[in-house]
Amino acid sequence: MGAHRVTMAVAVSGGMDSLLALALLREQGHDLLAVHGHFLPDGPDRARVVEGLAASCAALDVPFHALDLHREFEARVIVPFVNGYRAGLTPNPCALCNPHMKFGVLFDAARELGADAIATGHYVRMEERAPFGRLLVRGDDKGKDQSYFLALVPLEILRVSHFPLAGVRKRKVPAILKRHGLTPPLSGESQEICFVLDDDYHAFLQARGAMPGPGPMTLADGTAVGEHGGLWRYTQGQRRGLKVAWREPLYVLGKDVAANTLIVGPKRELDAPGCVAGEVNLMSDPESWPDEVLVQTRYRQRARPCRVEHAEGKLVIHFLEPQGRPTPGQVVAVYTADGAVLAGGIIEASLD
Repeated sequence: MGAHRVTMAVAVSGGMDSLLALALLREQGHDLLAVHGHFLPDGPDRARVVEGLAASCAALDVPFHALDLHREFEARVIVPFVNGYRAGLTPNPCALCNPHMKFGVLFDAARELGADAIATGHYVRMEERAPFGRLLVRGDDKGKDQSYFLALVPLEILRVSHFPLAGVRKRKVPAILKRHGLTPPLSGESQEICFVLDDDYHAFLQARGAMPGPGPMTLADGTAVGEHGGLWRYTQGQRRGLKVAWREPLYVLGKDVAANTLIVGPKRELDAPGCVAGEVNLMSDPESWPDEVLVQTRYRQRARPCRVEHAEGKLVIHFLEPQGRPTPGQVVAVYTADGAVLAGGIIEASLD
């Protein structure tokens, strides 16, 4: 008997990147099926997206499956997003969607359809890196690299994942699609949070039920300087919108959720020596990490040198150069000097 031929499920959203991933893999001769996960309830674009994807898949002779996963998306992404804000955090729903939905529920459904592996249009690659083995690595287009958003996906899933856009430059995608005779049903870039209309997350959260109310705004030493409008309205490092007069500009330093207090201070107090992260997703044994690694605490941020300890299921990160306080609820990604992901986690607090 011959070796088992791998069937690859390609997650197609309706946008350019995932459609190009499908076309490139088809060109390479892989056994494919396309899966489109509909994560939101019926909307004006749903029928158009499904019809457009079905037509493209028919042109490529790839079986297409549209899956209604909006209840799973509500439970695994939207509810934690709302609860995170209620708890005083600033959660990152895209980073949760990848492990829970695209590489979780959607891949599980694809496996039931006969898939052995999954492919997406993310700008990343999987690569052998001694002594760690096969790891997630930044894509060639550094302006579009999405390894930060995949840092919470378990390694065993990533090792059966394929990323055909690893070496592609985003600016070239429309022309490549045109050469393949393909038009994505969604032509524009997706908005920041797919389920928040016009990126107005304040309106979205208020529509989801009662949010925590006003409370005191104080300096770190407890000096009262005003009142906040609800901790969920503010994020770490924020300056605008505090609506308080003080002898120097004030920034959000942190939140005391138990006391419903917003802690603010001057810019010189924004830096922190490090942070602690939980919900850790290890890609390799921390014992094998170099003494100095690079750490990224926001998507649009240069990864910076740090020392990292893994203790009691947490990452304790010590910055080696001045850095603003990371935002609780956001993702932290730990990299090697050459762009391989060693671990990911969710920021819990800054170090004092």
